[in-house]
Amino acid sequence: MLTAMATPEFQTLTADDLVTGEAVALDLPPASLATRVVSGIIDILVTCILLLVVFFVLGVAAFSAGKALMWVATVGSVVTVFVALPAGLETLTRGKSLGKMAMGLRTVRDDAGPITFQHALVRALVGFVEIYLASGAPAFISAMVSSKGKRLGDFAAGTYVVRERVRLVLSPPPLMPPPLAAWAAAADITSLPTGLALAIRQYLSRVTTITPEARRAVGDRLAGQTAAYVAPPPPPGTPPEAFLAAVIATRRDRDLARFQREDALRRRLTER
Repeated sequence: MLTAMATPEFQTLTADDLVTGEAVALDLPPASLATRVVSGIIDILVTCILLLVVFFVLGVAAFSAGKALMWVATVGSVVTVFVALPAGLETLTRGKSLGKMAMGLRTVRDDAGPITFQHALVRALVGFVEIYLASGAPAFISAMVSSKGKRLGDFAAGTYVVRERVRLVLSPPPLMPPPLAAWAAAADITSLPTGLALAIRQYLSRVTTITPEARRAVGDRLAGQTAAYVAPPPPPGTPPEAFLAAVIATRRDRDLARFQREDALRRRLTER
């Protein structure tokens, strides 16, 4: 997901980004240390219980076969419980363990995309060392000093844990500048690429927080890209912010009108 701009440069939307109908990419915040600790404790308790069950089953099955098979069963149990099962579960659930399900958390890549088995496997392997062999101290210290609450396994895998249960707050949509209302009503404005629409929304929502130089440079660049989708061009001397706001507002109003017409048509067809 795209994060809030720290600089006037705007990020490019990828296929893994979650975008609303208003072309706003959602950024799930990193999980707090407290929720990660609780989630970890749940996972540790479940793992320990599962390990005892597996040890008991394999121990009974291998008891009569000698010490060599008992050792193989022990190693297999450790690998299965501490590595294979956690990695498999996080892969199948797209980043969730039982503790994360309980706390509303999910593991994602650093670019906020869904993790793969490789990411889950690396996290499980490093987690076995930092959590179980080292009593969790390295993981706790790493999560404390990391801005995203990353443990060592997250650094190694290129992942972090986010909160899913968050209240979504969208910025107010851009309003139509009154001097451009007549021009926008008659202009041919085609649909903008999602990445460009997102960049414009980011720019307009933060235009007062960036320097005048960056405001002018980014505005001119976005206006130049948007001009290819607009005919005729806006009146001479139109500021880039006003032009971009008029384009976004017009596309929103026209899309809303189209959705309303389609909905009315569906209602008429279903009522017959």
